[in-house]
Amino acid sequence: MDIPVGSHVEISSNEDGFLGSYYGAKVISRVGKEKFRIEYTTLFANKQKGPLKEGVRVSDLRPVPPQIRVSSFNVLDKVDAYDLDGWWVGRVTGRRDGSKYIVHFECSGDEYVYPVSALRVHQEYENGQWVPSQQNTRTLQAFDMNIGSRNTWRFP
Repeated sequence: MDIPVGSHVEISSNEDGFLGSYYGAKVISRVGKEKFRIEYTTLFANKQKGPLKEGVRVSDLRPVPPQIRVSSFNVLDKVDAYDLDGWWVGRVTGRRDGSKYIVHFECSGDEYVYPVSALRVHQEYENGQWVPSQQNTRTLQAFDMNIGSRNTWRFP
């Protein structure tokens, strides 16, 4: 994968407790053929001395997905929920109060409620193309999104 230094990316985590999550980062440098050095945009080094920096394998890195505008989600839609400084893959299992959604996370078995503003359509990066998980992709409009600082939302 050819990703220039300075690019904004997302890093997938395979560590226990973080499986199914993606964190925003910026590529600082290339380290050989199979690694990049990155700086996270939302994770910080010990004692908040600055953004966490680490080496990651190319296989754990992907470009930032394009944003897909949707006004609502359906039960069983695969989504990413922004929580704990990253995006977590889950499925919508219900709706509450009109614009809040119950999301189930298979990797932990937990369910939490999120406002629609904290959710995005889950997409997989396959063979250099983004593939949205939404069933009716004809109604989706994709456009580029800039990574920025976001709040963490969690409702009991």
